[in-house]
Amino acid sequence: MPRDLRSLPKAHLHLHFTGSMRHATLLDLADQHGILLPDALRSAEPLEHLEATDARGWFRFQRLYDTARSVVRTEADVRRLVHEAAQDEVAEGSGWLELQVDPSTYARYLGGLPQTVELILDAAAQASAATGVGIGLVVAANRTRHPLDARTLARLAARYAGAGVVGFGLSNDERRGAARDFDRAFAIARRAGLAAVPHGGELGGPGEVRDCLRVLHAHRIGHGVRAVEDVALLEELAAARVTLEVCPASNVALGVAPNAAAVPLTVLRRAGVQVALGADDPLLFGARLVAQYEIARTVHGCSDIDLAELARASVEASLAPEDVKARLRAGIADWLAS
Repeated sequence: MPRDLRSLPKAHLHLHFTGSMRHATLLDLADQHGILLPDALRSAEPLEHLEATDARGWFRFQRLYDTARSVVRTEADVRRLVHEAAQDEVAEGSGWLELQVDPSTYARYLGGLPQTVELILDAAAQASAATGVGIGLVVAANRTRHPLDARTLARLAARYAGAGVVGFGLSNDERRGAARDFDRAFAIARRAGLAAVPHGGELGGPGEVRDCLRVLHAHRIGHGVRAVEDVALLEELAAARVTLEVCPASNVALGVAPNAAAVPLTVLRRAGVQVALGADDPLLFGARLVAQYEIARTVHGCSDIDLAELARASVEASLAPEDVKARLRAGIADWLAS
């Protein structure tokens, strides 16, 4: 009988703030604030076949995402979202969560950029104390905005380095903002001791992955699946021990892969590239972290030893304190021995 994946200790390294929201919470907050949701968000069914690989598909996805984001208006909303995300991580077996947020999208409701970051950090501390899940915050810039905006966010993130902010990210449509254009923002974050965790190689090709690696000096890369198109790049990623945060369910929903079997998890692992599984935006895609491990097991044929290795990779690539990593490593060994 296969071991229970919910009891496998793991770290969750690719989860967006808005995308972590429960569907019931989305409906409740929309009703509270008088926000009209489209039928696609009112439905409890996950979004499918968005085909975000073309501009029209990405626009539809982004419009739905922005609408979902608009329901978070108050301090109470933020605290609820973070606490529920932590509860969900406990249920999924996560002992460490890195939650990624662009605070500029909430600042107008919450009093400004610093106030937004401080509120999320305080909410994370409270949620962590209540649930036992360690939480680190990744402040993320938006590729579709000017690199000067990214530098502002990098300086903001640097203010809270060592106080709950653990990394600096870069997300949104790669076709509208090249990674290399944000090098100065990442240099600011790097000088503050923050890890570089940009997205790359989802909608963009292997060149974006290479720029994340060489120009932004990435500690991890979100998605990165199109690195498989360049054998030399795979070798470089493996040699550098840079972990890719692979999110199978969102890759399929956004049309990056035609089906779960086409997500190149096996190819990456055989090339020696470290992989950590992530859920990305379960609010929209319906699948939380354990579902990604189920895909690895049932679609890609991963054994329990393989799944434990994926969990270990998530722990080692995390920015968790060493005592948290040690506890999770021991729990993974116990899971395999059970």
